[in-house]
Amino acid sequence: MIFEIEPVEQARPRAAYIGRRIIMYDPEKVKNFKKELYHLAKELYHGDRADGALEVEIYFYRPVQKSLSKKERARRLSGKRRPTMKPDLDNYVKSALDALNGVLWTDDARIVDLHAHKYYSDRPRIEITVREL
Repeated sequence: MIFEIEPVEQARPRAAYIGRRIIMYDPEKVKNFKKELYHLAKELYHGDRADGALEVEIYFYRPVQKSLSKKERARRLSGKRRPTMKPDLDNYVKSALDALNGVLWTDDARIVDLHAHKYYSDRPRIEITVREL
């Protein structure tokens, strides 16, 4: 499945006092991303949620910075130069898998094999393949 949405990394949760209790919550940007990805998935996927052991392969395509030379831009878009700086790949994975809970699978704890990749693109998106083992 291809989700036409710019990947957003999972940020550290925030804490707030509500009365005498402390609650933890996602920052606004992460919360909005998860909600939007969830709704995109519900719109595009109409099958049953996977409930067995799963293998997931996920590609994150992030935008290329605008302030690059044409040569460097071409390197990044061709895949010769991959994103090696922040945000970390595992933070992209965490936010995306959390957002897809209850749509593609019953719980992301079902994922036993995971392959993730980070690339540059003029068309930011997330591509995911799920296979039951």
